[in-house]
Amino acid sequence: MDLNASPLPEEDEQPFEEHFEGEIIHEEIVESAVATMRREREERRQKLKRENREDGLNRYSQSVRNDYVTQSRNTRRHGRVKEPPQGWLDCPSYGQCIGNIIPSKVPLDETYNDSVLPGKRYSSKQVINKQRRQGRELGLVIDLTNTNRYYSPLEWTKLGIKYVKIACKGRDSVPDNESVNLFVHEVLQFLSRQRHSKKYILVHCTHGHNRTGFMIIHYLMRTQPMHVAEALQIFSQARPPGIYKQDYIEALYMFYHESPENIVCPSTPEWKRSSDLDLNGEAAQDDDDDDEGDTAARLPVQVSLSEHTDSKILTNDDILGDAIPIDQQDAMRHLCYQMLDLTATGRGSAQFPGSHPVSLNRDNLQLLRQRYYYATWKADGTRYMMFITNTGCYLIDRNFCFRRVQMRFPLKNPAEGFHSGTLIDGEMIIDKIPDAGLKRRYLAYDLVALNHHSVIKLPFSERWKLLEEEVVRPRNNERKQFEFESKGHPVYRYDMEPFSVRRKDFWFLSTVAKLLKEFIPRLSHEADGLIFQGWDDPYIPRTHEGLLKWKYPSMNSVDFLFEIGSENRQLLFLFERGKKKLMDGARVSFAGEEDIASLSGKIVECSWDAQEGCWSCMRIRTDKATPNDINTYRKVMRSINDNITEEVLLNEISEIVHLPMYADRIARAQQLQHRQR
Repeated sequence: MDLNASPLPEEDEQPFEEHFEGEIIHEEIVESAVATMRREREERRQKLKRENREDGLNRYSQSVRNDYVTQSRNTRRHGRVKEPPQGWLDCPSYGQCIGNIIPSKVPLDETYNDSVLPGKRYSSKQVINKQRRQGRELGLVIDLTNTNRYYSPLEWTKLGIKYVKIACKGRDSVPDNESVNLFVHEVLQFLSRQRHSKKYILVHCTHGHNRTGFMIIHYLMRTQPMHVAEALQIFSQARPPGIYKQDYIEALYMFYHESPENIVCPSTPEWKRSSDLDLNGEAAQDDDDDDEGDTAARLPVQVSLSEHTDSKILTNDDILGDAIPIDQQDAMRHLCYQMLDLTATGRGSAQFPGSHPVSLNRDNLQLLRQRYYYATWKADGTRYMMFITNTGCYLIDRNFCFRRVQMRFPLKNPAEGFHSGTLIDGEMIIDKIPDAGLKRRYLAYDLVALNHHSVIKLPFSERWKLLEEEVVRPRNNERKQFEFESKGHPVYRYDMEPFSVRRKDFWFLSTVAKLLKEFIPRLSHEADGLIFQGWDDPYIPRTHEGLLKWKYPSMNSVDFLFEIGSENRQLLFLFERGKKKLMDGARVSFAGEEDIASLSGKIVECSWDAQEGCWSCMRIRTDKATPNDINTYRKVMRSINDNITEEVLLNEISEIVHLPMYADRIARAQQLQHRQR
């Protein structure tokens, strides 16, 4: 049989029986495609040599023309056979449904017909017809291959089927986390929009096993309470033998912080162990990666579970988590605004909504006499809100950008599942632990919403209590339970999470002296002052005039936008009504910085150097994209000029705590604590 001969049109439409999971088949005795390839390979090579030799003689007899090179290249291109991927011919076409998802190998368009037997063809048209015979109507196709050469997306979209391309490399790496986030989001969005009809999702890579299985297992892990081993089993039953690449399986266990005693990886399917030569007699590529771009830039293979360590150098400038799709971020921003009782209007909906303290000055210091306050240390970390949903945990930075981190937040009753729609406020710090190195920790200090119920109108004292009882303590209890039941080898390892979580402590004002002189010096992370929180205050989004911060005088700072103007002139900008405002005459010194021009366009945090009469750069704020507002600047300058030193602060507080309002409430709180013990 000549594979170069085009089949009759009707041959491609003839129904044929094919082995795929979940069907009982009656298979004809047909020579396998692998055997066909081996048998005809030499014949094809000889045929191509004859064609090229004859074509070369014809070209030699013609006069030389300017387009000679182009013509010869085109001739050679037309002489090649467009072949299917290695192992594709004998790979089962598709597997059983996993919910509404159908795992499949890549369909090939008619340009591959010369190298695919009529009974082995699997085009988009055949995919649709096969699924219809099973009573399934396709509504979405997700293509995970790293090439566009197999078919045109128009084959789906012209029939009203949505097509999504998520290009994933098939060699030397697993799909990156951002691609996984996009896949899960696309599936969830498609399923949520189905109201009156049930349509299915076809997911394919080249063979429909490793990349396809990797994505589907991530979807299962994020939408159902299960362990990785269970998800792997579900996929392997629907698409035998399942994922057969060791690094893919290890990456799944590592991502979901699970550490099984041993990992079983299925052997490579027989259909994948085909000849190492293609129909043109050349070495066959293992997967569909297009050889474009810098191959050295490809992601490395995931390390094994045993190589998981915390030896990496940690900084507050590290970018945590993985980006999510823009439309998913917009939807989450809207949900956060609803929980905070804010109205999203235009560009304002992209503004970070977290509560901001104001600098302590001699005027607002009097608030401590008028309302009941507690105190805590001001950690020199990175501000994050945390949004916990049914599909994951998301850190929200000061630019109101969301990034997904893999964390576990069980409910108070673990049998009821996990948190969904819980919004927390806090800060990320890095602890220096003796003999253990650097450890990242999230200090949660306020609760905005609990399982879709906004709690911003509750007094801070109640929100702070709920934060411990509903969020932090259930995590700690489950961790201890896992370690006890598994005798030191828990299935889920909290220690593999990117950071730990604890509630930040608050104390009576009467403890401020001890806080400054004993507690802060012994902290395992940096601190630059104190926070005074109204014990009965609701949660106030954005600037909260009653939430006070005191910094050591040398640490009072302003965040400027730094730019280099004409003639290397330094320019410092603030924001006023959302626009840049130049601070005429202001200048900044950069100690030890040689390439100042490289800082142009950066946000610089500066303290005031009274001796030099200028600002001094403390650090570059990689976590911020905009400078302080002019009103914030004025409040900081007021605090600097008022010069509330530690001595002045302690003298004021020593008077305040003897007021009847404080004395009575402190006495009642101490009695309550004593009874609880």
